[in-house]
Amino acid sequence: MRSTLPTFNEVWQRQFRASVLTEFQDTPEQPHFLIGCSGGMDSMLLLHLMSHLFPKRIRAIYIDHQLQDVSPQWGSFVQEQCYVLDVPCVIQAVDVDTGNVESQARSARYAAFQKHLLANEILVLAHHQQDQAETILLRLLSGAGIHGLAAMQSIDIREEFTIWRPLLALPRQQIELWAAEMQLRNIQDQTNFDTSYDRAWCRAELWPILEQRFPKMQQALARTSYLMQDAETILADVLAQDWASCGNAAVLNLTPFRQLSAPRQRQLLSAWMKGEDLYRPAFDMVQRLFDEVIESKVDAQAALHWNQYYYVRYQQQLFRVSKTEYLAEQFQTIESIEQRFSLDQAYGFASGKFRIETQKYGLSSALLEQPLQIKPRLGGEKLHLYGRVGAWPLKKAIQSAQIFPWQRHTIQILSIDNVMLGVFTPKGFWLVESAYCEAGGWQPNLIA
Repeated sequence: MRSTLPTFNEVWQRQFRASVLTEFQDTPEQPHFLIGCSGGMDSMLLLHLMSHLFPKRIRAIYIDHQLQDVSPQWGSFVQEQCYVLDVPCVIQAVDVDTGNVESQARSARYAAFQKHLLANEILVLAHHQQDQAETILLRLLSGAGIHGLAAMQSIDIREEFTIWRPLLALPRQQIELWAAEMQLRNIQDQTNFDTSYDRAWCRAELWPILEQRFPKMQQALARTSYLMQDAETILADVLAQDWASCGNAAVLNLTPFRQLSAPRQRQLLSAWMKGEDLYRPAFDMVQRLFDEVIESKVDAQAALHWNQYYYVRYQQQLFRVSKTEYLAEQFQTIESIEQRFSLDQAYGFASGKFRIETQKYGLSSALLEQPLQIKPRLGGEKLHLYGRVGAWPLKKAIQSAQIFPWQRHTIQILSIDNVMLGVFTPKGFWLVESAYCEAGGWQPNLIA
């Protein structure tokens, strides 16, 4: 019986070429392409198609993960095929970190792609419809949400680069037919049959069982990805509005946040915690942020650690603080020092960098170039701040200024002969009224 799949000659002008030109018809300049080529059947077909469509505008790259002894030979094979097609080829070896091999190899691979991509190049990958369906199935089993089930996009515009997957809508059977017609040589990676890997297990064990029951499963799962991509676009629009009304990458205002519905709160927190990373936190981690931090008692010093950040509530705001900054008090020793100051010079202290500048009112010029003491606060200090009536406990002044608890250890006191002159804080220098103040004096000003 004749196959119902179209032959390569039947679709060359009508389907593939037309779809390629449609994708980039609005591109202001002729794009160039970097093709990720593993040497397998899919990527070898893509390499041949692109060499016909865009001669002199493509390059290929082979990523050697160094996980198999034969991988350098595969690189040589790809390089030889590129030579025949007159396509420049790059071979890049990468080191794969320990952990989940599939995930770490993917991270190393994309880092190498980004390293070699030129400003006018688009990364082209050979993912096809079955790859898409397998991805959705595996992500569904891992409990993924809309973002995960949206899976791969034909045109994936990222901040760093753009990915194009021209074969994404094609079934693997179609690719096999075209490769056979063109008598393409390719390599066979035996790890594709190693069922200790999730994707290989899905393809070899789970897929045949499901496909026997649901013959059109591949197309149905691929269609699900398109529906999820639409839903993700809508969600992204809503998320952008919520993010703009509630804060920024470092802080969320809990007052408008609490006005959102529970699903919108969860989505905003999930995206906010993700930050610049590739993946969002697990559902239970988002729930922990609700339970342990947002809904903790008002006077609790609750904090949640996840992925190199601490999430801390202070008053009606939720902060995303780097681990280094949040734990600085445990590792940063602040000692008493002696310092001489000069006008227009900058000096670094625990709470920031300060420049010595002339002010309408400040410290006496006689103190310039004199040895002054700078020491950490001990607790219980009282001071008469310039511009305020009467003496204040320093602790109350810190609370009034809303200096974050994880920054308070950086506060230092400036003095001479046990007379307090001022206080260095993350919010700036606080001048203290004393016999050493005068009109036209100087002050340290915090450099933003």
